[in-house]
Amino acid sequence: MLRTLSLQLHSAVTGSYVSGTYSVVFVNCPNEQIAREIARAILDKKLAASVNILPKASSLYFWNGEIEEATEILLLIKTKTSKVHVLSGYIRLVHPFEIPEVFSLPVDQGDVRYFKWLEEGMEED
Repeated sequence: MLRTLSLQLHSAVTGSYVSGTYSVVFVNCPNEQIAREIARAILDKKLAASVNILPKASSLYFWNGEIEEATEILLLIKTKTSKVHVLSGYIRLVHPFEIPEVFSLPVDQGDVRYFKWLEEGMEED
């Protein structure tokens, strides 16, 4: 929490981006309808500013000791790192998988104007 506040203060004062302020969250969904429903709900709740829906990702994974194959839809969710915990909890509540794939990677660098746009997209009304 303190780290998040200091990152926001530094960014606001200097006008520069501090590595790790934003994250990309990866979530696989079983089909496009569920992916769209989850994406819209995340945006409505201001848990993210942008979600890409990437169709037909081929997945191979272990489940119950067996190798499984599936075609899934990948969500790339752009959010503040400070919102990842709440976002992950929300996804676990609404996702149909018993153990949904939810993980995030911090954003190291990028266009400062894009990060400003992300911030504006998550502002509460």
